[in-house]
Amino acid sequence: MKVSEIIRNELLIKHLWVNGFKEIGLSFPSNPINGAIWGVWAFIFVSILACLTTKFDALKSTVISWVMGFVLLWIAMWNMGVMPGELLFWAVPWSLIEVYIAAVICVRISANQEA
Repeated sequence: MKVSEIIRNELLIKHLWVNGFKEIGLSFPSNPINGAIWGVWAFIFVSILACLTTKFDALKSTVISWVMGFVLLWIAMWNMGVMPGELLFWAVPWSLIEVYIAAVICVRISANQEA
């Protein structure tokens, strides 16, 4: 999941972040520590997703974790005035797909461990 986030955020939509922050008089935080913190976020997110897949199927786990992880993140960022709305065109479908793939992987790993 982290690799997918790097591809999306660094290669496809970073210019939206940089320009969005510039428009509000800020510089986009892209220091290595920021990447490390997002790595921690991704680890926690996938850990929770893995727990959800033990109780729900991949689709339900995807919806629950995606809303709790991504939608709430975007709402908080919008509330702080740092959310460039145009990036949702890329972020919504990409994040849904990556979370669903991660959920399917978690389900399959869990099924293999039970066998």
